Amino acid sequence: MKIITISREFGSGGREVGKRLADALGFDYYDKEILTAIARETGLNEDYVEKTLNDPTFLALPLHFHSTIATFTSFSHGLEKIDLMVKQTKVLEAIGKRGRDCVVVGRNADVIFKDHHPLNLFICADTESKIARCAHRAEEGEDVSPKHLQKMMHAIDKSRAESRNLITDIPWGERSHYHLTVNTSGWDIKRLVPLLADYARSYFENQF
Repeated sequence: MKIITISREFGSGGREVGKRLADALGFDYYDKEILTAIARETGLNEDYVEKTLNDPTFLALPLHFHSTIATFTSFSHGLEKIDLMVKQTKVLEAIGKRGRDCVVVGRNADVIFKDHHPLNLFICADTESKIARCAHRAEEGEDVSPKHLQKMMHAIDKSRAESRNLITDIPWGERSHYHLTVNTSGWDIKRLVPLLADYARSYFENQF
């Protein structure tokens, strides 16, 4: 089984890279499908699952604290996030047991699938490019001011980094952990993906 994992900065186009790469290679693709599976299992709204998994606030709580209504509420929400992360891991493990070639975006898949020797990619971009991509993809009526988008990018990337700290001591974005770091700044992703597909084929030829 060949697995490609895509870790990415918010707004860098990592999701598009993953989908186009899966199509180019004929691999299964997993991203939102993982959230759908968790929502189906828990009976929770899919948007709520995504927001809870992306919420970094509980990670700032100390391990020992005096009980108050505020801290209990935050801690309870934190426990819910941990529970959803466990369910997310089980969904990924089930994907691994299927034995099908796939591309998985996010979810710390590079750590969870480490025994399968995946190809790990990290997708990044400069701030200006990320702001432009977020603004282009925003829904009508959304705040697309550079200040707001930059604040949102920082918050989401912080959440990804801190969630990762719960399951591994390998920092999010640590260059030595990824086989290839790709800066999408100035690139048309449609033109970039064939190059990545060739790289992936060479990687797996050397692995198998």
